[in-house]
Amino acid sequence: MKIIIIFLLLFLPLKVNAISASSAIAMDLDNGRILYGYNLEEKRLIASITKIMTAIIAIEKGNLEEEITVSDIIYKAYGSAIYIEVGEKLTLKDLLFGLMLRSGNDAALVISEYISGSVEEFVYLMNEYANNLGMSNTYFYNPHGLEENDGSANKSTVKDMAILTKYAMENPIFREIFQTKKYTVKTNYKTYVWHNKNKLLNEDFITGGKTGFTKLARRTLVTTGSKNNINLVVVTLNDPNDWSDHLEIYNNIFNNYQSYELINKDNFKVDKDTYYKNDELYVKNNYYMTLKKEELKNVTLDINLYQLNDYVDDTLVGYVLVKYNGEIYHKEPIYIKVIKEENKKSWWDKFRGWLFKW
Repeated sequence: MKIIIIFLLLFLPLKVNAISASSAIAMDLDNGRILYGYNLEEKRLIASITKIMTAIIAIEKGNLEEEITVSDIIYKAYGSAIYIEVGEKLTLKDLLFGLMLRSGNDAALVISEYISGSVEEFVYLMNEYANNLGMSNTYFYNPHGLEENDGSANKSTVKDMAILTKYAMENPIFREIFQTKKYTVKTNYKTYVWHNKNKLLNEDFITGGKTGFTKLARRTLVTTGSKNNINLVVVTLNDPNDWSDHLEIYNNIFNNYQSYELINKDNFKVDKDTYYKNDELYVKNNYYMTLKKEELKNVTLDINLYQLNDYVDDTLVGYVLVKYNGEIYHKEPIYIKVIKEENKKSWWDKFRGWLFKW
């Protein structure tokens, strides 16, 4: 028996998992590629990281500078709060800072009522957003993340929450709120100073985050981080050691991956094109992709060009498709610059034209 055990230890790979979360993911914010994770589509309670959805909807649908008078809807709130009062006036932007930095459940209810007229209508909007973003394993019952009295509760997966955060991080107002450590606001009643509950913001490379906790969901955490042009979102659900686990995931990726320049706008050429050979093709952006060195061989750049009969300067004529293992991760538009006829002549034609002028 001992011989068999020794044989198995020597020849079978061991899965060592130092992360204590029930499910975890690290996703590339630039292209959605999953760099690390397990139990990616396991549905779990998500608690207050729900508020990422609440925030991005409010930013996109509301007027950030509009002053909102707090209604008695706050009496339905319990748990974490920013302790606003009925009749108090705050802008939507102020409420969003209270929502995200202090996880104010009262702020969530006021925001949802302002945006949609009722919590029920706002929740309908949350699920519509989730569906449109492809969050196929997510369903919301409220804008704050607490479990309802009837047992219903917001559920999602680490993959879906990473998809949501990737989308939200494309908005500059969301990014500003997500990374703010301290926010001060003066209302018609009092002055608030809110400090972000996400203590990982003390790390230089952390660019944002949202915490969550209920007795049933346990600890949930979403963070974003950037280093050496590598931009990530990390999500853990039911993780008693989420602070240290997030740092472990970031450090492992930063140490084992690097950002490779795959498209250079200043040195872009389409060698095999004959259709537009007399004009100049160009792209407007450089493109980088986070990869391990050994993964470079699995990357291809496919040029797809339209054959247009009529075009002018800056006409879109195709795309560069960046593929990894055959899957498209980026589409870079290709444009054209029309070269004037006299510039298209060969040097001999130009010489002859100059000669015969005499």
